[in-house]
Amino acid sequence: MPAAIPSLMHYVMAREPGPPEVLTLAEMATPAPKQGDVLIEVAYAGVNRPDCIQRAGNYPPPADASPVIGLEVAGTIVALGDDVAEWRLGDRVCALTPGGGYAEYCAAPAACCLPYPDGLSALEAASLPENYFTVWNNLFDRVYLKAGETVLIHGGSGGIGLAAIQLAHAIGAITITTVGSDDKAAFCKAIGADHAINYRQQDFAVEVAAITSKRGVDVILDMVGGDYIEKNLKSLALEGRMAIIAFLQGSRVIVDWRHIMMKRLTITGSTLRASPAARKAALARSLREHVWPLFAARKLKPVIHRVFPLAEAAAAHRLMESSAHIGKIMLAVRP
Repeated sequence: MPAAIPSLMHYVMAREPGPPEVLTLAEMATPAPKQGDVLIEVAYAGVNRPDCIQRAGNYPPPADASPVIGLEVAGTIVALGDDVAEWRLGDRVCALTPGGGYAEYCAAPAACCLPYPDGLSALEAASLPENYFTVWNNLFDRVYLKAGETVLIHGGSGGIGLAAIQLAHAIGAITITTVGSDDKAAFCKAIGADHAINYRQQDFAVEVAAITSKRGVDVILDMVGGDYIEKNLKSLALEGRMAIIAFLQGSRVIVDWRHIMMKRLTITGSTLRASPAARKAALARSLREHVWPLFAARKLKPVIHRVFPLAEAAAAHRLMESSAHIGKIMLAVRP
């Protein structure tokens, strides 16, 4: 049975908006699960780009969410809110949460919890929710990637990119990705990418045209924005679809939108954190049905770059912002 729940817990606090150095370990009251929530004693938490943006003061949590940074955890359920029937005390779960992950205890919606995939550890399970919820929502529910189609995945060596490459490969799509070094290109190809373009040395639009014999790609997953947007439009085939999930290089750009009309393109996007609860619950069900079995079958695998103690969250954020990593950066809370 789970141990007694303390009244206070350690968590990572941002003293003020700013660089990674504003993060420090502090104490606060242990949260109680609301109706429909579970309380998880956290073993590991994932570090994601939105965490860095929140720390800098540019990504406030939803009004009803914990102000504590952190969007994904894995651990043991130690308390149940009202109307939770699908989980029991002692169950080990990973969870997508609207906040609160960088802490010893995290309240999460029961509907956004999933069991550890067969054969995976707590560390590996904690690395999954944010990336796989995002990739499934965009590549499969929004732009309907299918076997035999060609997909361009930007940022291939990060958590989102590696999840997208593996899922696209697993369903039989042809995958092209962009990365910032030859080492990252080699890693992405080893994990399932058919082509990897070093954007520091090559123009990805020129390379995509060559790879596809000027046809273009059916689908693009983009988190870069900026001057990638028009290159993306040029790189899409007739009836191509693009899902945008972030704007690391900016969202205000001058673009010739005639590409959309001339090629009958579909452009969409989403933000996972602000999605309705029912939407995220549906994504959890889809992952459990379609994706979790692929981990058990060894067709997908988590990629962990480095694990930091909770107290070293600032160092984890510095590494995230350096873009020197391949795969997930994690925090060990109660390993």
